[in-house]
Amino acid sequence: MTLILLAISGTITLCIIAWHLAIYALPVMVGLTVFQGIHAASAGIVLAGLGAIAAVLLSVGFVMAVIGFSRNPWLRIAALSLFAVPAAIAGYALIHGVTKNALDPGLGLTLLSGVGGLVVGVAAMTNLNPVGSAAPAR
Repeated sequence: MTLILLAISGTITLCIIAWHLAIYALPVMVGLTVFQGIHAASAGIVLAGLGAIAAVLLSVGFVMAVIGFSRNPWLRIAALSLFAVPAAIAGYALIHGVTKNALDPGLGLTLLSGVGGLVVGVAAMTNLNPVGSAAPAR
């Protein structure tokens, strides 16, 4: 019983941490992918790091521009979901990793991980929407 309560409290704590860090999932994934691709092409670490930083800035700038200047709500939702999907995947993996030793593998673990992923995905959308809406001109 104590282990289950510890898993639930750890899940809640990690959901709170993930709530605040959810908007960084897409830039981190883009930067890591670009870094690995450039480094695998026999470029140096410095050049791969510069390419990763440029890709991160371009991805964030593109999504912020779409959210800030688009009047179409479906386009804004699509741009927000670009950030929400990697955050939801990261949230699912986070909760699954914490609770896999406390709960039996099965429906309960999958549902708890799915709810954690959903919460983190919604957090990414809600945390990012005001940032994009504060664009200078519409």
